[in-house]
Amino acid sequence: MSAKGEKTRESILNASYGLFARKGFKQVTMKDVCEVTNMSRGGLYSHFSSTGQLFEALLERMTEKDAMDFREQMENKIPAVVILDDVFQRMENEMKNPQDSLSMAMYEYAEIVNSDVMERLNKISEKKWKQLLLYGIENGEFQNVNVDGIVNTILYSYQGVRMWSRIISMKPKVFHSITENIKTQLLGGAQR
Repeated sequence: MSAKGEKTRESILNASYGLFARKGFKQVTMKDVCEVTNMSRGGLYSHFSSTGQLFEALLERMTEKDAMDFREQMENKIPAVVILDDVFQRMENEMKNPQDSLSMAMYEYAEIVNSDVMERLNKISEKKWKQLLLYGIENGEFQNVNVDGIVNTILYSYQGVRMWSRIISMKPKVFHSITENIKTQLLGGAQR
């Protein structure tokens, strides 16, 4: 794809993120995407043939540019506790703003499309978190915990809170209590 085509594609993805966050997956049409991008249908269809293809590309991009990719920080020998504090702060901020989340759209998408995309993206997230936890255990920063159990707690409590906070009002202390509970398990109740 040409540089101009790639730039247009990125512009479409950027504009459509807010659309999917506000409306979910089921309610977004290609006409909606044309309106938010100021593109003709032909221009849009030259990049994406459907809202499903567009949404999958958006999810792929999010995974590639995921702020929860800890590899570089680990290679630079940043302490696992510092990485964890940073990512939990970002997660708490995201949980406070469910209207900016694609959680609802992801659930709707997974419900109606027969695709392994969601399963594959989840496996990528699991792998990233496992690497961070094992890094912390190997460095003696974290307790020798059930890594799979902690990863499940992190991933599913995070997504669950993001979904539920769109339905009921939640206070920041709820988000903080979740991350603090996970830290306590990892640090063995040690105070920092």
